[in-house]
Amino acid sequence: MLIGVPKEIKVHEYRVGLTPEAVRELVHHGHEVLVQSSAGIGIGADDAAYEAAGARIAADAKTVFAQADMVVKVKEPQPGECRLLRPGQVLFTYLHLAPDPRQTELLMQSGCTAIAYETVTDSHGHLPLLAPMSEVAGRMAIQVGAVALQKASGGRGVLLGGVPGVAPGDVLVIGGGTVGMHAARMAVGLGARVTVLDKSLQRLRELDELFQGRVNTLYATLHSLETAVVQADLVIGAVLVPGAAAPKLIHHDMLPRMRGGAVVVDVAIDQGGCFETSRPTTHDEPTYIESGVVHYCVANMPGAVARSSTYALNNATLPFVLTLADKGWRRACAEDPHLLAGLNVHRGQVTYAAVAQALELPYITASQALSLPQ
Repeated sequence: MLIGVPKEIKVHEYRVGLTPEAVRELVHHGHEVLVQSSAGIGIGADDAAYEAAGARIAADAKTVFAQADMVVKVKEPQPGECRLLRPGQVLFTYLHLAPDPRQTELLMQSGCTAIAYETVTDSHGHLPLLAPMSEVAGRMAIQVGAVALQKASGGRGVLLGGVPGVAPGDVLVIGGGTVGMHAARMAVGLGARVTVLDKSLQRLRELDELFQGRVNTLYATLHSLETAVVQADLVIGAVLVPGAAAPKLIHHDMLPRMRGGAVVVDVAIDQGGCFETSRPTTHDEPTYIESGVVHYCVANMPGAVARSSTYALNNATLPFVLTLADKGWRRACAEDPHLLAGLNVHRGQVTYAAVAQALELPYITASQALSLPQ
């Protein structure tokens, strides 16, 4: 199979779909890899590094998309990239379709087979290809939140860890999954007072045991949420409904009751955001202020630490890329229900229920898609 790796074109997106080391593995398996020139420059991998690993270098994205049997990316394809996709071609990347009707429409029009990292599952019911970036985003959320709290950034002027004689900042993490756990870990490390709110009592027990009393845990009710939000200096939105639009948990009318200069970091913005006042931002202009509250809603947070993120992502995605390349998507998905769960669009049909529900589109099951033509 010929695997294509275009350069990411989203604003300040420096990650790349495959590292040179991953390319070498694919070539070792007998596959060809075509990498767009300078695709890996953001992680410190130049064209020579990819050539040394066995890849061919393409001058532009159009060449990559035209020749590749499977395109491996990081972020969702932009409109111009969607128009380069074709029937029978496999796209393997993050998609986050539920809040993005335009991308969904273009992928359907292309006729390609689109497999989303974020909905691939494992035998434990986890999301193994989302987890690495959730770990990065969770840790970054505290870093960027701490900067946004600085007065020059519009924040309250609070030091999360405090100093002797001065209380530390209050951090609220909404959601105790992978993002939430890693955000809590970073916040605890800085010396902040940390509360994690979740609707799973079992998860709260696990977090209580993990942090050994260094984190307060709260069962999620409307009352506990509202009470905790108005007391927080920094709120991390870390909720996830796999493949679906994020629920709106913090409503506009709650903001005036929050502390002036408080910060919200909406890690769920890829799925539409969990704050009613959230709108996607970029690393160029990462924050805005609404009702006196600083909002950080960058939709590709891990792109800021591209090298760490790319290698973490490739550690998780490479086995799936190899399986798809070795067996072809149809056989690979037929043999692995967890990979099949990643199928979101095929031959103009939505194949993931949560996406179809969010966008009010008809859909067929991924299993039904296996019987459709290539």
